Amino acid sequence: MIRVRQSERGGALLTVLLLVAVMSALSVAALERLRLSTRLAANGAAADQARAYAMAAEAMALDRISLLTGRSTDQREIGYGWNGQPMTLPLEGGIVTARVSDGGNCFNLNSVVEGLIAGDFAPRELGIRQFVWLMQSIGIRTVEAHRIAASLVDWIDADSIPNPDGAEDDYYTSSAIPYRTANTMLSDVSELRAVAGVTPEIYATLRPWVCALPTTDLSPINVNTLAMDQAPLIAMLIPDQLDLPRARQILAERPAGGWDSIAAFWDRSTLQALTPPMEVHSQTKLETRWFNLALDVEIGGAQVSETALIDGGLAPARLVSRKWGSDE
Repeated sequence: MIRVRQSERGGALLTVLLLVAVMSALSVAALERLRLSTRLAANGAAADQARAYAMAAEAMALDRISLLTGRSTDQREIGYGWNGQPMTLPLEGGIVTARVSDGGNCFNLNSVVEGLIAGDFAPRELGIRQFVWLMQSIGIRTVEAHRIAASLVDWIDADSIPNPDGAEDDYYTSSAIPYRTANTMLSDVSELRAVAGVTPEIYATLRPWVCALPTTDLSPINVNTLAMDQAPLIAMLIPDQLDLPRARQILAERPAGGWDSIAAFWDRSTLQALTPPMEVHSQTKLETRWFNLALDVEIGGAQVSETALIDGGLAPARLVSRKWGSDE
């Protein structure tokens, strides 16, 4: 029998208590890691489920747009029941909110050039002038507007020769974080932030008014689905001639059921006194081809957002691009 001296009993007890404390700490840490792993797994499953619901809602939106583009002009083009209207779909333990809007009522950033393929893009004078006039209409200074428009052309075209007021690779490679021009069309509006002259403040001002359609066509402005606060998009159609007050007047005079023809839109005293380029007549539309889709899914504590561009000019309608998360 081993006898423990009285003087060693305190040390033995302290050792046992220390072991118990260490084992308790390890147990707490293990349980916390287990709890975290379980929570992460649950969040991952909820996020996957939310994305699956978003994809299902996207498919439903494509079907709806395909049906929409088959309706009569008076139902489709004035935006009855679809343009910007939120639609909700209840789920077990969550909800899907979808919003479809006219994706062509914006300035197409790729319209500052013309051409079909990268390498053949050339500056489009009318597109450049419309972009400059739009920027001036929303409060961007003339000098900055010309600088941004010229730099955007240089960003898209394939040559390395800067336009007056523009910027090519030499400018970007000399910055603190060097990079080069894309030499192709913008695939997303956020790329505009990399263009010379576009400050965060200017980008925030421009963002609601611009888009990056997968074409160099002039912006297809649907004069019947424009909101009343989108008058700058009317003004930009005729640069240096149509000012913002008269553009607001044109939208204010729009018939309750919308214009029944493009000729009826242009047959206004406000416009007859002006001399719009011939291209502008075909630029104005009563039909919507491009649709924006915004989806928000909430289920099981997970939130998923999706934005997409849909081409309704095809039968059936097809998805052009999709982006998860916020719009930026």
